[in-house]
Amino acid sequence: MTKATDSPQPPEALARWYTRYASPVGTLYIAARADAVVGIWYEDQAHFPLPHELGGLIENPDAYLRDHSATEGEEPAGEYAAARLLSRAAAELSEYFERKRTSFTLPLDPEGTDFQLIVWEHLKTVPAGYTTTYGEISRAVGPGAPAQAVGQAVGRNKVSIMIPCHRVIGADGSLTGYAGGVERKQFLLDLEEPEEVREARLF
Repeated sequence: MTKATDSPQPPEALARWYTRYASPVGTLYIAARADAVVGIWYEDQAHFPLPHELGGLIENPDAYLRDHSATEGEEPAGEYAAARLLSRAAAELSEYFERKRTSFTLPLDPEGTDFQLIVWEHLKTVPAGYTTTYGEISRAVGPGAPAQAVGQAVGRNKVSIMIPCHRVIGADGSLTGYAGGVERKQFLLDLEEPEEVREARLF
């Protein structure tokens, strides 16, 4: 993950591209550099990225890869590699929504403050089918981390679903705020509910 105050990198290292992915919870915007996915946002969520955070549009990454496979070295720096990541991200998200995947394999590198990066890294340790609370995260990430600050970091997560901020709930078990909306949060938690738990609840 990239610290927001890291020293400047060459333009080609920062170049990014994005695609739109039609999911069961609405359109997702997926952004990537050549080496990592840097963001996944709902199109109508709070804290939607500025245009420079998205980069250039690759409308259909799979078609792009087919059309440019013979000229990979001639493409703009990083664009072909970013298209590969965007294609993989869409494929893994499809498997996730089909209940064929519970974790993700892509490199993730969102920009954030030191504290945000620590919180987001911890979120990645919460497995599908489980939840955590702001207080539990506060205790896990270090002494003196107030739950309110944790909540703000969770709310600013730039990689929805793959960094699972939807698995954070209130201390009383309530569904608290989610940048994509509480309805989406409930949908994702229901999607991840283990089959045996789901069946027991139905009967």
